[in-house]
Amino acid sequence: MEQLSEFLMTQKVTPLVNRYVIAAPDGGDVVAFGEQKRFALKEDLTLWTGDDRARVIGRFTAREALDLGATYDVTGPDGEPIGSFRKDFKASLVRSTWHLTQADRAAAVGRERRLGVAVARRAWDLVDAFVPVVPVPPVPFLYHFDFVRDGRPVLSVERKWGIRDRYVIRVQDPELDRVLALCMAVALDALQGR
Repeated sequence: MEQLSEFLMTQKVTPLVNRYVIAAPDGGDVVAFGEQKRFALKEDLTLWTGDDRARVIGRFTAREALDLGATYDVTGPDGEPIGSFRKDFKASLVRSTWHLTQADRAAAVGRERRLGVAVARRAWDLVDAFVPVVPVPPVPFLYHFDFVRDGRPVLSVERKWGIRDRYVIRVQDPELDRVLALCMAVALDALQGR
């Protein structure tokens, strides 16, 4: 896989799957393509080199079905383990928090960048859930995640304003496996609402 340090990810929602295209930052060459089946009991997503699905570059799979603090294993094209990530359920009650692990290195902790946006998203969801009289339109909050290990930036995922979900993925740690980084970025979109 190319050793780019910045990627652009776009998502297209269809009735049965969410499609992700990850490309060079200028919108050029496709680096990865993935599909997530909606309403799956056990999350599993494969990244290929393109929408022709000619070559697998990696995948993530939940260890358990329907677990709010599930751990997801990330593997390479031959099924060899690369790392894992998990949502910190307790910390995520206020501000979404993820732990990203690669091999024997300490976990990088990723949090929503802005506490105010995290609280506003949760408040909006509560209004939507408990005030059925007033239809609440979906609000595309721009949330960003920063992953840090030992005080150093490792990975950032920034949601961009627009009709379609678009994200800029920046890999700041040159030793972070690109497949692991891309799987984490896709998971932030695919799993964030759970």
